[in-house]
Amino acid sequence: MRGCPLSSRSDPPAADKAAAVIVTTSSDEVSPRPFSGEHAELQRQGAKAAARGEAVESNPMFDSINKPDATGESEQVWSGRRDAWERGHDSQQSPMAAPARPPGGIAANERAQDEAIFGVTRVLTFAGVKSLTSASGFFFERDGRLFLITSRHVLFDAPTGHAPDRIEIQLHTDAHDLTQLSTLSILLHRDGLSQWHHARDGGGEVDVAAIELDRTAMPAGCVVRAFQPRHLAVGFDLFEVGDRLAVPGFPLGFFDTVHHLPVVRQASIASCYGVRFQGLGYFLTDARMHRGSSGSPVLARIEPVTPGRPRWCLLGVHSSRMDMASRDAAQDESLGLNCAWYADVLMTLTSGASHIDL
Repeated sequence: MRGCPLSSRSDPPAADKAAAVIVTTSSDEVSPRPFSGEHAELQRQGAKAAARGEAVESNPMFDSINKPDATGESEQVWSGRRDAWERGHDSQQSPMAAPARPPGGIAANERAQDEAIFGVTRVLTFAGVKSLTSASGFFFERDGRLFLITSRHVLFDAPTGHAPDRIEIQLHTDAHDLTQLSTLSILLHRDGLSQWHHARDGGGEVDVAAIELDRTAMPAGCVVRAFQPRHLAVGFDLFEVGDRLAVPGFPLGFFDTVHHLPVVRQASIASCYGVRFQGLGYFLTDARMHRGSSGSPVLARIEPVTPGRPRWCLLGVHSSRMDMASRDAAQDESLGLNCAWYADVLMTLTSGASHIDL
């Protein structure tokens, strides 16, 4: 059957820029104050103060040296800073009793066990000290070994000349104070050899890579909830076109900058699950995805949630957007379709060999 040519474009990871901060205002507010990078930092400091147990009265904007009389700035500028700190402080407070847990919801004491939140990390790439890109990744554990999974083009992409020599990921070090982090730097080459595992099948390179992590280099008590083989689908007949999916990650480098948690995009299966689309090892998803999401896990919710059973099924690894090469950008919107490589390749990538022919 002859049709229009398709083009699969690997999303280059988003440039490593500070994530945007969005402020919602009530409808009766006359003119919302601009929310600057300074306000974002004050909000972050307020959240940390609350996590340390400090009272709202400890707001440094109440110090005499920070008041308008001392700084010469307007009352409006001062109050904007004061309010930004208090917003961060208030975000850590729970003055009211928590609402009843809805069916299928996650209780507060279970949230730290959620792989979709604490099994996903931002992946920053570097060439020496030069920051290159920002992408997404997730943890996969097998036989006591821990791996970071992301898209292969995040670590190396010949067409664009992207060739970082190291990556950085951030790990939470306190399950109760999510503002506490540790950065882990990972070299991508040693003795001239790449440290990641990748695969190739009959359709060419599989755009998924796994790099084993040295647990001894990780901070003690770090909060990592890795996916495991038990999260993989046991067959292709459990899911079908239209089923709802979740894709946690860091689109355009955007995330919760106070608690360093990912955001989750909603998606659905857009091609026959279990069939290699166009003969390649991926299926399609229908979702609004962005650069920086490459390497995100593609998840399906398992219902009902029962003790001892995973709440997520790991179906794939988001890689790139799918579009029509012949699309007229002036007349046609993008398809809004994406490539998700089947997750069963992880069992091959974590078997030990660095390069595998499937």
